[in-house]
Amino acid sequence: MPDDTEAGQESTEEFHEEVAFDAPPEEEHEVPTQGEVVVSGREERLWGMACHLSGAAVITCIPFANVLAPFVVWMLKREDYSFVNTEGEEAVNFQLTMFIAMVIGYILTALFWGFLPVLIAVVVVDVVFVLIASMKANEGESYRYPLAYRFFK
Repeated sequence: MPDDTEAGQESTEEFHEEVAFDAPPEEEHEVPTQGEVVVSGREERLWGMACHLSGAAVITCIPFANVLAPFVVWMLKREDYSFVNTEGEEAVNFQLTMFIAMVIGYILTALFWGFLPVLIAVVVVDVVFVLIASMKANEGESYRYPLAYRFFK
């Protein structure tokens, strides 16, 4: 009798081990045509999110990092994914707009200390909109920044 319970426990343990290592269900893929590489939508969303999220480099205080980081991601993946192309363009436009606003804020703050809250507000608005856009891109939705001047169209 003890052999039956041990065998039952072993088969249950084996079943749990098999279930634990099962891969999550894959997203549906389009059928590739000749010469076309098709990747999951998840990877495309992640690169789109990276375009936006890399704009948070503004908090590093490295000059022009908030523009350069999304630009690099956009240039690397824009030809691979159309979603990344649109999101990268949008992210770079917004970061250029915020960079110009920060330069103006720095100049005004250097001249008049009363403008320091304006400079801080620009950085906070930048980070908040970057987070919103990143979450939307992760969901697969395209995001259009409300305060961005469209340098690239």
